[in-house]
Amino acid sequence: MSQDPLAFGPFTLDPARRTLTRDGVTTELGQRACVLLQTLLCADGKPVTKATLMDQVWPDTTVEEGNLTVQIAQLRKLLGTGPQGQDWIVTVPRLGYRLILPQALTTAVSDSPRPALAVLPFVNLSGDAAQDYFADGVVEDIITALSRFKSFAVIARNSSFTYKGQAVDVRQVGHDLGVRYVLEGSIRHADARLRISAQLVECEYGQHIWAEHFDGTIDAVFDFQDRITESVATVVEPHIQKAELERSRRERPGSIAAYDLYLRSLPRLSMETPADNAEAFALLTEALMLEPDNPAFLAIASFAIGHRDTMGYPPIGPNDRLKCADLARRGLERAAGDATVIAHCSMALLHNNKDYDLAMAAIQSAVEANPNDLLVVSRAGIAHLHCGSIADSLSYFHRAFRLSPRDPGAHTSLTGIAHCQLVLGDYTAALVWAARSLTLRPNYQCTYWMLIAANAQLGRMDEARKFLDAFRKLAPGVTIASIWAGQPQKDPSRCAAILDGLRLAGLAER
Repeated sequence: MSQDPLAFGPFTLDPARRTLTRDGVTTELGQRACVLLQTLLCADGKPVTKATLMDQVWPDTTVEEGNLTVQIAQLRKLLGTGPQGQDWIVTVPRLGYRLILPQALTTAVSDSPRPALAVLPFVNLSGDAAQDYFADGVVEDIITALSRFKSFAVIARNSSFTYKGQAVDVRQVGHDLGVRYVLEGSIRHADARLRISAQLVECEYGQHIWAEHFDGTIDAVFDFQDRITESVATVVEPHIQKAELERSRRERPGSIAAYDLYLRSLPRLSMETPADNAEAFALLTEALMLEPDNPAFLAIASFAIGHRDTMGYPPIGPNDRLKCADLARRGLERAAGDATVIAHCSMALLHNNKDYDLAMAAIQSAVEANPNDLLVVSRAGIAHLHCGSIADSLSYFHRAFRLSPRDPGAHTSLTGIAHCQLVLGDYTAALVWAARSLTLRPNYQCTYWMLIAANAQLGRMDEARKFLDAFRKLAPGVTIASIWAGQPQKDPSRCAAILDGLRLAGLAER
């Protein structure tokens, strides 16, 4: 068995040192007690037979079953009672024992750089006990959907549901389960109407990060349940990421730990300038020196250096494209089903490597892995825009924007819709969507391409040149040739209206 520290509830077992820690207080364990508890933990909440426990604790030795009973009793006394007053170790009649927390194998969640989330049972405010099934079903579906995200851990249902029917303090829940965030909510049923309220809370300070309510009818209960699951799953991840960025700035501003370097790179990337992009790539390079096989770092680094080529920024080094390809390849090799990693790497394949078939296959696998990840959905829109169906592209972009219109990355979908409208020849609609994108991210250069081209195609040259002047300030020295070089070129017609519009407005060819 592994000798790594193991966390369960408020405890941390260190098998190597034979210690059990709770609330900063460490207790030494005997060899048998340590092996017994570790064996129960390794079962991940499943029952363990008495014979198995005795073989582990007393190998190659014949002892009476009463010895096991004594060891279990001593462990129960040491652990105390759980959140509902129950023993942490329960007896399974005619079989053996089990530990009640199935996340027992989670290694020191509270000490991990990756944030963790618990979804608590929703409170039934309707007065109708029959509605419990609906509230529990919503929570179970939300846990399943959120568990697809790799940027944070989600505590298993059996652990979070130990709080069912209790008035809880999220700070205590965070301490007990070793999580930074709690998602809680309520259900209210009146006549034929249902209302579900949900809120995301940061545990340490009890700060509310996000809240929303959903209304539906009892006759469409399962469709309503699906809509809630989809909506909650898509907005929780970006809000957790934003909170993690703030936490990193607040608590560890000078840290050089790999995860903090990664977090510090993200706002630099969102600035959409050559200098900020270069700084972000430098931070990611430093993070990769500490963790060279981290798939998230590899994927974001490939996106960062590839984005320079896409935008027509000056290169960082002599072999940016080769570097981008290597990072993307290594990221895909280590993705292990992480939809966000796959989606980022697919963009490098699409824009920089011009490997269109592999890029489309990668983005499809990302969508299948996590259809509720907004970044994945918007990247699927980009892939279809250049190499697939414009109708599918619009569907992905509209879905991403509909699910989270206030997400910081929503400008990508809005600009993508504008691009689709340019391909379809509806320049007026392109202007509407590009203008909405500009209000969210005024320095996103692709939006200026749409505004310049659509105005020029409509003969509104004064407006086109006004946006061209603003674009040149953001991207001095960018030419039509440099923009085209960074675009997927499988179907040149997908960029033709943009490039022609830029020419009409007066952007230099080379």
